[in-house]
Amino acid sequence: MRARDLGLRLPGDPGPHNAITDVPGVLVGYTTLAEGDVRTGVTAILPRGHEGVNVPCAAGWFSLNGNGEMTGTALLSESGALRWPVLITNTHAVGTCHRGVIDWMTRTHPSAADQWLLPVVAETWDGYLNDINGPHVRAEHAVAAIEVASTGPVAEGNVGGGTGMNCYAFKGGSGTSSRVVSYGSETYTVGVFAQANFGSRRELTVSGVPVGEWLTDDNPIEDSDWKFPPGAGSVIVVVATDAPLLPGQCSALARRVPLGLARTGTTGSHFSGDIFLAFSTGNAGSMTPSAFPVGAPGYDTVECVPWNRMDDFFAAVVYGVEEAVLNALVAAETVVGRKGRRSPALPVDRLVELLAR
Repeated sequence: MRARDLGLRLPGDPGPHNAITDVPGVLVGYTTLAEGDVRTGVTAILPRGHEGVNVPCAAGWFSLNGNGEMTGTALLSESGALRWPVLITNTHAVGTCHRGVIDWMTRTHPSAADQWLLPVVAETWDGYLNDINGPHVRAEHAVAAIEVASTGPVAEGNVGGGTGMNCYAFKGGSGTSSRVVSYGSETYTVGVFAQANFGSRRELTVSGVPVGEWLTDDNPIEDSDWKFPPGAGSVIVVVATDAPLLPGQCSALARRVPLGLARTGTTGSHFSGDIFLAFSTGNAGSMTPSAFPVGAPGYDTVECVPWNRMDDFFAAVVYGVEEAVLNALVAAETVVGRKGRRSPALPVDRLVELLAR
């Protein structure tokens, strides 16, 4: 089940799968670990598929709250380009996933690995349900998520890096959405992927209705089981588009992500690291990789959507982020994890009743 199946008011026109994979070339893969006290995993997003990892994408990023981690952002700020698989996992598995990207690149694209690799690996904290300090996520799990990455429909909820995550004190996790943007005679897609692990129960807002105020029962995360403040966690969002954009325009897309999150109610807790990445697959082959130069010097020539035509793309990000979070909530199922702690699923029937009322 997804948010649209509930008849929610969700602005904008989605792509065929309503997923980040509606952007041509973008792949998503998961490794899910759920056994004993382990509730975690790895999500891999490949901007240009398995074979296009050496073709740069214009890219930018934004941090609403730096109480979190996304590696590789210094190079993103410097070069405005992204090439390698993007991984999302739990807070204490960033290092092994970083190693996994390097292992995969060394095996499959050795010429690139002969220089330097600074992959983007991001995290949210799943220590409520998961034995986060244990060495459960290994480099081979990151490699496996990359290798199974595919196009088409994307699983949501308790999968991949979202396996042990909570959102608005319900079970959260992985969610995605997309929007189709008309631009003159062209049609582009903006896709969004969210690892949703943020928000306090009373904040939850759906289609403009503050439903969280009426869903305060069955709240073990905030009422009794846990010691951290409501709203703690984090959220990572990746935005992709095939519209030709400059790196600064990608950063502008990333800066719109908090507006979509706010539509679901969050006020941005200090204890939630909220970091966002955006990239464009337009201009394929027209940007020189940031690698050691060979041959005669030349020039990059790129085209881009003019800044005064960006509003529809900004709106697509905002509405896509909102729906990706709601999709994560609707798809997620109740989980009992580490030490018997329970994260309840969003009561969908009650939600629909509240909205109708």
